[in-house]
Amino acid sequence: MTGPQVLGERAAVEEAIRGQTVCDWLARTVDKHGDAPALASRVDGQWHALTWRETRERALEAAAGLMSLGLAKGDTVAIMAPNVPEHVIADLGVLHAGGVPMTVYATLAPEQVGYVAADSRATIAILAGEEQLDRWRPILDQLSGLRHVVVLDPAALPSGEAYLSWAELLRRGREQLRAHPSGPDSVAERWHSIRPGDPVTLLYTSGTTGPPKGVVLTHHNVLYEVEATASAGRLPELLTAVSYLPIAHIAERVLSIYMAISRAAHLHFCPDPTELATVLREARPTMLFAVPRVLEKIRVGLTSLLDAEPDEGKKAAIQQAVEVGREYVESSQYGRQVTPELAERYRQADEAVLSKIRAALGFDRLIWLSSGAAPLAVDLASFYAGLGLPIYEVYGMTESTGAVTGNRPDAFRIGSVGQAHSGVELRIAEDGEILVRGPLATPGYLNRPEATSDLIDEDGWLHTGDVGRLDEDGFLYVVDRKKELIITSGGKNISPANIESLLKEHSLVDQALAYGDDRPYVVALIVLDGELAPAWARSHGIEFTDQARLAEHPAILDEVGKAVAASNERLARVEQVKTFRILPTEWTAESEELTPTLKLRRRVIHSKYADVIDQLYA
Repeated sequence: MTGPQVLGERAAVEEAIRGQTVCDWLARTVDKHGDAPALASRVDGQWHALTWRETRERALEAAAGLMSLGLAKGDTVAIMAPNVPEHVIADLGVLHAGGVPMTVYATLAPEQVGYVAADSRATIAILAGEEQLDRWRPILDQLSGLRHVVVLDPAALPSGEAYLSWAELLRRGREQLRAHPSGPDSVAERWHSIRPGDPVTLLYTSGTTGPPKGVVLTHHNVLYEVEATASAGRLPELLTAVSYLPIAHIAERVLSIYMAISRAAHLHFCPDPTELATVLREARPTMLFAVPRVLEKIRVGLTSLLDAEPDEGKKAAIQQAVEVGREYVESSQYGRQVTPELAERYRQADEAVLSKIRAALGFDRLIWLSSGAAPLAVDLASFYAGLGLPIYEVYGMTESTGAVTGNRPDAFRIGSVGQAHSGVELRIAEDGEILVRGPLATPGYLNRPEATSDLIDEDGWLHTGDVGRLDEDGFLYVVDRKKELIITSGGKNISPANIESLLKEHSLVDQALAYGDDRPYVVALIVLDGELAPAWARSHGIEFTDQARLAEHPAILDEVGKAVAASNERLARVEQVKTFRILPTEWTAESEELTPTLKLRRRVIHSKYADVIDQLYA
């Protein structure tokens, strides 16, 4: 997808953001919507929100406080904290002081923390509390460049000159602002000197393909991303959103910081993912980004409730309404048409049933439900379509500032990741790799010129490492990661992600990994759902003791075997899973099988379970 039209679209977006930075956008939002609610946190069941004016005031105080600690322009500040208002304020404070904020995944082990802190040459760390301090203490002595540690929780503040509380940082900042409101060495002078090409953040890759690499992103990168995404999604100002994914993840960062500023969003923070369902019901977002695993969890919970409905007549009415919803959304896809008769049937089904289900989930105000970061199974998209909710799947990576393609309300196809964003060039290489070019590409990896050269070629094409195809209307379909394709001993190329998505459709299966590289057939490692498997066991008269016992129980083995068989019916013969093993423990980011965004770390799993895999081929 290249040519004059793409370049014309690019010029229009460039003109809209010319000469601006995130700091400019924040000042503009305060001028226009200063009293609108901005950052909301839930305390004792009640929501308390800072306005956009208060948010900026605290960000400037944080900036001045950091400057009082000696933060120089271009210095990196590491932030490790959950999704709370102080996290965003700290990030904006670093920016306004001319520094580079770097959110660190809270699940990293101390050795990994030490790696990214040393590689980025962080001079200051801002940590939430005791849990984060525990991950930093073992490596602090190795970080000669780290001068100060700011702690959000006053109860966790250690003694020592290097430590100070968040409250103390802001107090110092207020003093600094009074003493130097303008002129040299002032916060105003710092942020006014920032240029669009300056770094806006440094994000480390989650390590699915090797050691983490620091991705530099600029103000220009993120402003272009926001303008393109907002335009594609037709996103208005004064949105309502929920922040729950790690802010070290590019999608969450774009939406919870840059998009929120651009659209003066009312952002509800959910630091504990187990409370997401409650937060969604209370916040009733108009915009929501969800990784597939979150959507799967919501589906399983809702399906369980519907299955438990004792009134057969009511259950039949719900199923009928869902079928109408699915037909309506599928007929709304690009190139199709909704007939007047279907529109009327959908209106009735929505009024009587579907709108009530959406309201129960907190989805009654949603205008943009998007997914990305991992493949979205077609059956999952179809389920939400049945509720009257199209999922606008997007595609991108940290190195492309997030989404470079996306489905949108006026042009979506279920199963695809949409068309290229405005001004983004897109093509498929001879070997099937997806290549993109345009203003969203990172300037490069920090301290890794060779890796940068491998990422972006001499013609400016960013090599994604993913395999895909384009249809006749420019919709992109992602097949798999180039380096993760299974090549069997018979020379067949197989997508493990496709197999795994089918296996995970069963409520008992939380995670699955398909394996078959240089082997005669495909096998699978399966992890039970830690919440639903015990409930399933009890409902079938099985006494639950622990995950390991369940993994060996004949009834569980039989049910998972049925799930495997059902998946195989939808796969080509060469793709079918010949045998499987249910593992006795869950996979988590802490145990390193998953990235912080819940993607499989295949190399870790292959190594960790090499003996189990060998046994499946014995």
